[in-house]
Amino acid sequence: MPTHSATAATDVFEEHRPLLHGVAYRMLGRVADSEDVVQDAWLRWASADRSEVREPRAYLVRITTRLAIDRLRQVQSRRESYVGPWLPEPLATDLDATAPDTAERAVFTESVTLAVLVVMESLSPLERAVFVLREAFGYPYAEIAEALDRSEAAVRQLAGRARRHVEEGKPRFQVDPDRQRDLTERLMAAAAGDDLEGLLKLLAADARLVGDSGGKAKAPLRIIESADKVARFLFGVTRSLPSGMEYALLELNGGIALLAHRGGTPDSVTQFDVEDGRIQTVYIVRNPDKLASLMAS
Repeated sequence: MPTHSATAATDVFEEHRPLLHGVAYRMLGRVADSEDVVQDAWLRWASADRSEVREPRAYLVRITTRLAIDRLRQVQSRRESYVGPWLPEPLATDLDATAPDTAERAVFTESVTLAVLVVMESLSPLERAVFVLREAFGYPYAEIAEALDRSEAAVRQLAGRARRHVEEGKPRFQVDPDRQRDLTERLMAAAAGDDLEGLLKLLAADARLVGDSGGKAKAPLRIIESADKVARFLFGVTRSLPSGMEYALLELNGGIALLAHRGGTPDSVTQFDVEDGRIQTVYIVRNPDKLASLMAS
């Protein structure tokens, strides 16, 4: 039978679990890796001398961030041998519940989008940690410095470098779920109806398609560029789909995405970046390892 102290420790940890998972996912871009990090943080918390902990939230974020940095250094070496383009694992989100305030939701949404997570892949683990804690969660520089065991001046320098890099690489638009939903439905209709001209009208002239299969499913091994090539690829995919495929629109990474599934097994996730009313980038995730967490969707 658990003691009062053990129960209290569990309650405190569970209260902060969503925050810790949010930090870990933004650091790693993988649900399974994030859950492993949070579990490791729980083990550290359960065995810690909690009488010495004045602020459990800061303590838990510090542990989680350091564990995520260590895990990121490990997985970055694995990604060097990844087959084809690498995309973050799609994450089911409900940002209206976690960030009801419009301004807060905008920050949360941007920091978890596929586009920004892809840009963050080029940051060093320390830069990424500083960016996540500062930009996504609004931590003061002093607290970040303490969490990372760095000087505040060093953290400010890391933050500035990371922010400039992300600003240069991220898309020049905000996620608009209603617009995403509309374009997704129109694209499905155009592709299913063999309407190539209608499909081309939905795509920006310099549209790109990024497919992630990890070599475990059929997907392009290079980024496809130009509206014509993207449209023709989508046409080809639509014609070759097996029978019995079903579709569902859901919120992933703060935006609307299309989940294709067959017999309850996810086949792919498709999501768009939209700029000036047209689809700028098409992301398709087909690596089955990255779709496992969507089984219940």
